[in-house]
Amino acid sequence: MTTVCQWCNSTKIEQISDSVFWELPDGTRAIEITNTPTISCLDCSMVYQSETIVKEIENQLFLIDCKQIGNVISFDKLMQIPRLLKRNYFDFTS
Repeated sequence: MTTVCQWCNSTKIEQISDSVFWELPDGTRAIEITNTPTISCLDCSMVYQSETIVKEIENQLFLIDCKQIGNVISFDKLMQIPRLLKRNYFDFTS
């Protein structure tokens, strides 16, 4: 399956790691998540995260104690933080 840019449908994309900025679920602050799997389009120059990565980040932030996160955390370290619940019981899409 060929992956295409979600913005321009180009097949000239590459997988990179980049920083993203995310608001915590309680709205108290935003954090920087470094080394996040990211898609970069070589045609339209858009840089974005796949829906799968977005959902992973949102679920993880919803299921952990966000008070233990500083202002900056790597994607891998974020995903390794133990969850308070096994799954997001408010997500009815899965």
